[in-house]
Amino acid sequence: MDLLPAHLLFRFVTVAESSSGSLRLFGNREFVALASTAFARSQAYSTILIALALYADMFDTSGTVEGLFGTAFAAVQLLIVLPLGRYIDLKDSKKFLLVGLALNVAVFVGFAFANTVEHVILLRAVQGLGASILWLTGTTVVGEISPDESRGLWIGSYNQVGAFSSLFGDVFGGLLLFLYDFELTYAVLSFFTIAAFVSVYVFLRDDPGGTADPEEASGMETLGDLLGRRAIQALVFFRGSFSVGKMAVIIFLPIYARTGFGINAFLIGGIMAGGKLTKSLTQGWVGDLTDRFGNKSRFILAGALVYALGTALIPMAGFAAGVVPSVTIAGLGHEMVLPGAFFVLFAAYSVLGIGDSLRLPASMALFVEEGEYFDAVGSSLSLRSIAWKVGQVGGPVLVGAIWDATSFLVAFWTAAAFIVVSTGVFAWLFTAEAAPEQVAAFTDD
Repeated sequence: MDLLPAHLLFRFVTVAESSSGSLRLFGNREFVALASTAFARSQAYSTILIALALYADMFDTSGTVEGLFGTAFAAVQLLIVLPLGRYIDLKDSKKFLLVGLALNVAVFVGFAFANTVEHVILLRAVQGLGASILWLTGTTVVGEISPDESRGLWIGSYNQVGAFSSLFGDVFGGLLLFLYDFELTYAVLSFFTIAAFVSVYVFLRDDPGGTADPEEASGMETLGDLLGRRAIQALVFFRGSFSVGKMAVIIFLPIYARTGFGINAFLIGGIMAGGKLTKSLTQGWVGDLTDRFGNKSRFILAGALVYALGTALIPMAGFAAGVVPSVTIAGLGHEMVLPGAFFVLFAAYSVLGIGDSLRLPASMALFVEEGEYFDAVGSSLSLRSIAWKVGQVGGPVLVGAIWDATSFLVAFWTAAAFIVVSTGVFAWLFTAEAAPEQVAAFTDD
């Protein structure tokens, strides 16, 4: 009798091989440098999201104002992402990474002294600038310097580091905010960001991935060529509409936990850790699966629908009282009560992490592939980013206003509906196309 069914054994071996491949990448100094930027960026992003819940409670803000915490972050990114993509294709990407890391340290210093809602909104705008520089540049460089045959593994592993860092920020950042104060928390974030700055400066080559010809890459003509591709059209539309739903979750789930159930910063971090844990454990493996099996659009569809399910589960926390029992835990000299809502939100966020793991490596790989046809990976990824910002700017305020006017249930289910609709339209629009004719001609030369 077999001790392990064949299909489970195959899956175990596949996961082990993928994990081994991800670990081997850490023997590459340039990957380590790039991964350190993802670690610093994601940890800061997650920790500050928890801090925003505390600011919302401290300043007794409305749902619409809380939506501005997300809108301010995205509005600056919407303005700069296209020119940033052009400059990344044309200039030295290493310098952009160093500038983004330095800017994030300045943001932490500013947050340490923030004492009004206006200060928080302004600093979120500056944080959006730094985060956009780091994400777009880092992802472009990973796509440029990774070998063609293992691009999914590189991108998936790079995202996996970001997911683990985000998990670390949820747990460790939430613990710091619970036990200490804002100032110490931001000092720790600054330390990790400065370490990433040193790693990039020492390990990453100048002009990573090379620079494109200014006459050929990243101009308006190239953007037009990209947008003429059916795959890019489908991906851009999907990103824009999907982001409305996802940003509502990212901004309002921590606030909902704090203001709706009085859950403290440490436990909010624990809730968010559920999704980050599933994402950090599975994203490298899923990235490897996209390399093995292709059909990347199917991974995107499956991931989006799973994410919609997780979003729809969030407001079920409001019905947990009397159904899901509370649990009391003690540690570090404190005693905390975990209400039933905590477990519902944790489970919902875990489902969201699985959805992200399914769709992210495939989505990023498709944008990189399309950009390579025109020697404009940075511009292709900037289209990916700007589509996200369109929904990210309007989504939080829209959902916050719906929350003010109706209820948390309607707000989160509206967000889930945006995701489902975007998934359906993507399935209808997406068509995989052959390389453009001019690419074939260049290859023959």
